[in-house]
Amino acid sequence: MGREFLEGNEAIARGAMKARCDFFAGYPITPASSILHYMLDLVPQVGGVAIQAEDEIASMGFCIGAAMAGRKAMTATSGPGISLYSENVGLAQMGETPLVIVNIQRQGPATGSATKGAEGDIQFTRWGTSGGLPVIALSPATVGEAYELTYRAFNLAEQFRAPVFLLASKEIGVTRESVDLDAIKLPPLVERRRAAPNGEYLPHGFDKLREVPPMSDFGGPHIARYTTSTHDKAAYLTTNPAVIQEMIDHYTAKIDQAADDITLVKEDFQEGADILIISYGIISRSAAVAVRQARARGKRVSSLVLQTLYPVPEKAILSAINGFRKVIVPEMNMGQYRLEIERLAPKEAEVIGVNKMNTALVSPSEIERAGGLL
Repeated sequence: MGREFLEGNEAIARGAMKARCDFFAGYPITPASSILHYMLDLVPQVGGVAIQAEDEIASMGFCIGAAMAGRKAMTATSGPGISLYSENVGLAQMGETPLVIVNIQRQGPATGSATKGAEGDIQFTRWGTSGGLPVIALSPATVGEAYELTYRAFNLAEQFRAPVFLLASKEIGVTRESVDLDAIKLPPLVERRRAAPNGEYLPHGFDKLREVPPMSDFGGPHIARYTTSTHDKAAYLTTNPAVIQEMIDHYTAKIDQAADDITLVKEDFQEGADILIISYGIISRSAAVAVRQARARGKRVSSLVLQTLYPVPEKAILSAINGFRKVIVPEMNMGQYRLEIERLAPKEAEVIGVNKMNTALVSPSEIERAGGLL
């Protein structure tokens, strides 16, 4: 098709269709609404179902039901909607439900500035359910990455039988860029692993904790039980502490023990540099300009861009951070992901946050100033 002038929200919709999404439910909310509009047009073209639900809670419920019935499901919202999603996110984790949740972040808290950007839902994404189970969350910085990471999010959802978050922002979602989607290299599509039609079926059956159980569609050859309460491998309710702990350990292990496989980062290291900038999302573009400008003035500085936010890519961060005396972490929030960097950084490294939550982007010069690069 060649180069197109696309906004990030359209690229997300196109990425979902490339991953063969055939169910979408959502509710209008700025700045995510155009994803709903695109999906209402695109999904029926492949024989799927797209629906505007009555609210965000229903949107998540519809997606869970559709996913468990065999559909590849996605929903999209912004910060206030994510708050309403939270209980059903926990249900999707408990039921091991593969689906993609897009959050086009805007400035908060509460209603905040509906038409202004921020990346303030980072910690809420990780800790927004009552159980505190690990999540998978990806963060694009460009329209092209929004397309690619949406596709990858579907692969991860199927691979790990889990809800997967795509954390974009208003600047990415409603900004247009020239991009050739066909030129973006994508991994093979991950197909859902289904249980053999004959024999006993355990909805949550596993031998080793990190194993991901096969699925059987509702209405298919097996009785497929599903519950939001504590349950055993057969999805029968239980109050047995040993069984409950084993299931929690399973939900945790299948994601945390696969962190290296889920990790996506971009490295730009310069020999002799003792300052490292760690960034993600839209601010990684400011960071790239800061690195380029600083190097043009003869400064030595390296960059690590995180596309996987959760599970935290600890091995990649630890490998990158070793030997740097100063680590700069710019964010469009008050320092949410910096907490993860501080947890991993060696004592001799100074971790400095560059933070804004006033709807304005962190500028390259602000990053350079914080790092002493001006």
